[in-house]
Amino acid sequence: MPHLPASAALQRFRVIDLTQVRAGPTACRQLADWGADVIQVQMPEHMRGDDTLGGQDGSDYQYTHRNKRSITLDLKQAEGIATLKRLIAGADVVVENFRPDVKYRLGIDYESLAADHPRLVYASISGFGQTGPLATRPGFDQIAQGMGGLMSVTGEPGQAPMRVGIPIADLCAGIFAAQGILVALLEREASGKGQWLHTSLLEAMVYMMDFQTSRYLIDGEVATQAGNFHPTSIPTGVYKARDGYMNIAVFGSKIWERFCNILGAPEWITDERYHDKPSRSVNRDALNAEINQRLAQQDRSHWITQLNEGGVACGLINDMREVFDEPQVRHLGMVKDIVSKWHGPQRLVGQPVQLERTPGTVARAAPRRGEHSEEILRELGLGQDDLTRMKAAGVY
Repeated sequence: MPHLPASAALQRFRVIDLTQVRAGPTACRQLADWGADVIQVQMPEHMRGDDTLGGQDGSDYQYTHRNKRSITLDLKQAEGIATLKRLIAGADVVVENFRPDVKYRLGIDYESLAADHPRLVYASISGFGQTGPLATRPGFDQIAQGMGGLMSVTGEPGQAPMRVGIPIADLCAGIFAAQGILVALLEREASGKGQWLHTSLLEAMVYMMDFQTSRYLIDGEVATQAGNFHPTSIPTGVYKARDGYMNIAVFGSKIWERFCNILGAPEWITDERYHDKPSRSVNRDALNAEINQRLAQQDRSHWITQLNEGGVACGLINDMREVFDEPQVRHLGMVKDIVSKWHGPQRLVGQPVQLERTPGTVARAAPRRGEHSEEILRELGLGQDDLTRMKAAGVY
């Protein structure tokens, strides 16, 4: 089946996906979900490595590689590289996450390709950057979480550093790469020229530290663990009602006054321990204990109703089953239905951004390795004799 765009937004662009594992495939999934013709180049079955997110039949792979086509090429063979270059000649974007030196060894680095294709946008994703003392180190999400500072502020105070429960460095690097690709394509419309862009798990993680970076770079303050409580806005965190835990976020003096009145504690407004933000920071533990005592008198549903009606942000802490039972999640239509040729009906989360005129969706289930090899090679003009010879030689 030829390109089946998931949206009209990017359907004019072709992307060659040379990536493995998660960060690179995430970048390419972002583009595929908005309609780009993403061709995933994988190793042939006989030489494949552990690059498939738990195996190509696993749910992780199915989610990450939807809306793509797949071709296999042996890039250790000259004809495999030559075929890849023919594929790139008709593409707008190449995305790779090899170790920085590999692309040069294969002759598919940006400079080599741009000499013949000056409009090419070339995106590289690595663990630590394309140059520098750590450029050749292998990158892994949790390593970047640690080196980028996230684990130092995650977890309970005084306890061991804690990773977050998703591969946030991988995901952010992939999303930032996709954003960079879109910026480069927009710039190309003005200049007529492509360019090389690159990001890394480490850069993504440092950037995602956000206000914690400015606390250090501007104020000289090294943040520490604050557990489930916001480090600067108090009270904001996890609190326990009679029937379980909930999140409450109190920002600003007016919201603080509303919160006190809803909990039946108007005296907190003038209490010298709690009356302003610095005082609440010093007396955080005592205040949290008093809040929990008040909340324990009613169930979460009572407090969520009362607080939201009073303009105080709060909500349940859902597990994954509860997330997809949440009425608002259902209303937003985030779950997309697709039928896989290999696995039957599937439900996958769609994009979190809604374009009213050119929405993205899931138009194609994740492909099997090399499912579209012959289709794509025929699009390059190769005939049956070429396909037979190349298959026998293990080129694809």
